[in-house]
Parts: sequence; structure tokens; C-alpha cells
Amino acid sequence: MLNLERYNRQIKLQGFGIEAQRKLTSAKVLVIGAGGLGCPVLQYLTAAGVGNIGIVDDDRVSLSNLHRQILYNSDDVGKLKTEVALERLKAMNQEVQFTIFPERITIKNAVKIISQYDVVIDCSDNFPTRYLLDDICRILEKPLIFGAIFQYEGQIAVFNVKNKDGVTHYRNLFPEPPNPGEVPDCNDAGVLGVLPGVIGTLQATEAIKLITEIGDGLINKLMTINILNYQTAVFEIPSPDLTDKNIPYSIDEFEKMNYQLHCGIELAGIKNISPSEFKEATKLHDTDVIDVREPEEQPKLELPYLSIPLSQLKENFSQIQNKNIIVVCQSGKRSLSGAKILQEILGPEYKISHLEGGINHLNKETYEQR
Repeated sequence: MLNLERYNRQIKLQGFGIEAQRKLTSAKVLVIGAGGLGCPVLQYLTAAGVGNIGIVDDDRVSLSNLHRQILYNSDDVGKLKTEVALERLKAMNQEVQFTIFPERITIKNAVKIISQYDVVIDCSDNFPTRYLLDDICRILEKPLIFGAIFQYEGQIAVFNVKNKDGVTHYRNLFPEPPNPGEVPDCNDAGVLGVLPGVIGTLQATEAIKLITEIGDGLINKLMTINILNYQTAVFEIPSPDLTDKNIPYSIDEFEKMNYQLHCGIELAGIKNISPSEFKEATKLHDTDVIDVREPEEQPKLELPYLSIPLSQLKENFSQIQNKNIIVVCQSGKRSLSGAKILQEILGPEYKISHLEGGINHLNKETYEQR
């Protein structure tokens, strides 16, 4: 039974009413990522009374999250974000049904998870996931609400919803992934803590508008906002032909995709190694570990390594003594670029690897094993 008192203030709105609230109560929304964007999305959808919310995230709370990921506090460090979010959101509104998926969205689980929901909200922070979600939402015909942040600027758009102008997708906006390291994430470039709150709130707004069919949403449009000067703009998204042999058009084609390779996160001749492989490799005496972060970046590696910032790698590669090389950075982006530079300079006789997910991934796995 609909709780009229809880939702009284929005039911009273002209153009909203009980019928819009019933649509929210019946809706099933999947949120990919419970981080900076996901936290406000989840809180506002829960408060608004969306009936069924799914949460996908494999990460744990870290201290560096807390200035922007407002569902969590200091006591939550080390805990799974999905489990903490579930506890907090249930306390907010027990009338909402939650399902948590403490895993990363991949080609192996995407169809099973996404097919259960009416709307997908992309609160991820990496290009492989964005292209993966765009493709599978297009194939399954699921609306996709996109959000992204960079330092002081944010973007919001609604994809895969048809209106009088047709239908657009993330690939219409960004047909090709950027080169590795070209667009740093907040691990490398930083972010003002309130920015994901602003963008996530707008993503939640677009979800509510889409479900209840009120207002003029960002369908086939991209909104940008700079919170330093409050300059905003809304652009029409072009819809060129997406016909391309590298784009999947069926579930079978989708499940054969390698989005890491598609987005340049994997490169031929360069091995992506896991934290456990990294720990084993660093025990060998014939291996050089190259940290391509800036010298002041934290945390430091607790093992012997060479510090050569990426911008200085070409001029200082002669410091390398061994033919087994592992390149590391904070999140894995700069290390892949560094590995590519060394591959071009040193040639095929050198065995070059990079730490996938960077020191962030290394520290996360180390914590889980304690």
C-alpha cells in the first residue's frame, strides 16, 4: 500500500500526483557503482520511493573516498560498499527493496543482472565499463542515464530512449575510447568532493523524470556544468550511423567483446598482472619495478623500486638494469602508457608488464587477505 504521508510533498506537486508515485513504486532501477556518483543517486532514489533498486560494486570503502562518498564514514573503511550502502539505505526507507551485487559488471554477468531492471544508471569511473554498459543497454533496449566528473566539471545525458529526434547512445557522443592516460580519473587528477554530489543528484533527477514521465529530460542531450563558475550548457547529441565491425549487435557478439582491449587498457606484448602476480614477481632479483607516479604521490610502495615519473621516462630509461620490468602507478592508466613507452624504446627482448588497477588495486587485495 502506498505510504501517502512519506511521499506527501512530491505527491502534492502539480503534474506529479499519486500516479507518478505509483510509477516510482513499481520501477526497478540498477545503479552501477556505489562511489561518488552512486551515493547521491542511491540516496535520492531511495528517498523518492523507487520500489526496487539494484547496486553493483565490487569495491571496499577507503579513507580517500570519504570526502565525496557520503553514504560512508570512517568506521566503514575496509568494508564492502554494497553492504554498507544496503544497511544505510534500508534505514532510510524500509519500503524499498534492494538487491546488492558485490561484483564488477562484466560481459559474463551483465545480461543476467541488467535484464532484471527497467533503467540503468551509469555511476562508473572507467571507459571499459561505460562502453560495456552502452552496448548491452542498446542490445537489451534499456534506458541508460550517464554521468561523469573531472576535477571541477561534470556531464549528464540520457541514452537509449527514443523521442521525436530518434535515439542516441554513448557511442554517438564518444565513438572511440580515448588513448590510455589521455583522460585521468580522480585517482590521478583529483576531484572536488561536492561535484559528484551535484552530478549524481542530477542523474537521480533524470531517472525520476524518466520513470514518472514528467518534465523535459536530457534525452538525446548532453548537459555540462563547471562548478567553479556555474557555466552550464546543453548540447544536442548527433546520431551518426554506428555501423562498425567492432561494435556488438547481439548478446553473442557482446559476450565475445574484450572491453579492456577495446579501450586500450590491454596492449599487445604487454602483460597485465594482478596484485598476487605482482607480489610473486617482485620476489625475483631480476625484476625492476618502475613507479611512474610523481614523487609526492601516496602511498609509497613497500618494496625496492625506481621512481621515474611518466613525463621523464623517455629521458631516464637508462636507470633500468633488468630485462623483466613491471610498471606501476595509482590506478593502472599511467603505468600502461609507461609500459608502452618502454616497449617502443627497449624492444622485444625485454619482458614488460604493468600492474592492472594500480596501487589502489594492490592495497585493496592486501586488505582483503588480512
